[in-house]
Amino acid sequence: MSHERFRFHSIDELLERAQALGLNIPAQEDVSILAQTVAIGDKKTPNALAIHPMEGCDGTADGRPDELTIRRYERFARGGAGLLWFEATAVMPEARANPRQLYIQRENASSFRSLLEDALAAGRAVNGAQYDPFTTLQLTHSGRYSRPLDKPAPIIAHRDGVLDQVMGISPEQPLISDDELDLLQDRYVKAARLAYECGFDGIDIKSCHRYLISELLAAHTRPGRYGGSFENRTRLLRETVARIRAEVPELAITIRMNVYDGHPFPWGWGVDQDDPAVPDLREPLCLIGILKEMGVSLINVTAGNPYFTPHINRPFDRNVVGGSLPDEHPLMGVARLIDLARQIKQAHPDIVVVGTGYSWLRHLMGPVAAGVVAQGWADMIGLGRGAFAYPDFARDLLIKGELDPRKACITCSSCTQIMRDHGCSGCVPLDREVYGPIYAEGRRSHR
Repeated sequence: MSHERFRFHSIDELLERAQALGLNIPAQEDVSILAQTVAIGDKKTPNALAIHPMEGCDGTADGRPDELTIRRYERFARGGAGLLWFEATAVMPEARANPRQLYIQRENASSFRSLLEDALAAGRAVNGAQYDPFTTLQLTHSGRYSRPLDKPAPIIAHRDGVLDQVMGISPEQPLISDDELDLLQDRYVKAARLAYECGFDGIDIKSCHRYLISELLAAHTRPGRYGGSFENRTRLLRETVARIRAEVPELAITIRMNVYDGHPFPWGWGVDQDDPAVPDLREPLCLIGILKEMGVSLINVTAGNPYFTPHINRPFDRNVVGGSLPDEHPLMGVARLIDLARQIKQAHPDIVVVGTGYSWLRHLMGPVAAGVVAQGWADMIGLGRGAFAYPDFARDLLIKGELDPRKACITCSSCTQIMRDHGCSGCVPLDREVYGPIYAEGRRSHR
């Protein structure tokens, strides 16, 4: 089952390969089901397609959206997706993953309001005055991947026997303290209140890809109030949800969550204790049930670590420079993510589930997305890298019933490479005039 590149011309060819690999991937030619509305809290989306929170690393030094940020969200909104998920926005300056990551604070909140208003105006100019997508802003603390200035400044939640060594983190580096984690709740609440004042329908408490809250979920070896037991490891997320629900009740709460890290126990979450290649969703399913009862409206299901196991969270044709190819077919990664979402949705049918991992399918993602929604395995399907390349994918699917293969993401990892090279991220092959020079400059400076 070794790695292969995408070479499919039809959905039948793709399904034949999936069957040969023993994978269950549903699909149907009629994609009209993707036009159905989805209720998220008190609001209905115009369709069942979503834009995932893909960071552009193109904000200003003080955390405001900049020209490329505004351009990106106007393009997304013109594309007509029913859910616009605005990218990782730090809740404090030291929590930024790069010096140009967005950071919301009272002093710059008006720029986030303008970003949202400009995007919606652009979307309505193309899709009609009735276009009213659900909008959510992802709030983040980058934890061990923090780099607010010109060099890494990791903030670690527990000692990870794999990642600490890979990242060169000293055994003497202190953990973020329980008192600091207590105060962090205040930061999330303040950011959530600002997001509401700016006009966003909801916020996402980012809990994925081994950033701080995601890492805490796996803090089996951490002492104190935030480590060890399930109750302690989930404390920051649960208590932050409760605070926001109480203090900003008008705001919907959504969560992009790793339900499977693919990372060895005792440092992994949602993994079999004996084999990290095998998901064990007992704890994630329990937590999602608790969050649903607390009023969380939506779970965006994801997995893996983009820095360590990128094939788990974004199957690709080509990895970043120097990165290896996994010993698995990318369709296995697609099927894994589809199945993880299926398990969440079937266990918790009353919560909205957004499926991820569809970009590798290129122009064939529509039939697979329609098949998944028709089976009831997810309520909405989103694209991340695929939306960088093809921001109007939703409009084409809904109006034409198919995607143009010439406009689809080729999962070449160039958008990720730009981030690794500390540049502003976007699609190099299909938005070359803007991102080609940025990519080339990053490669020159890192040779």
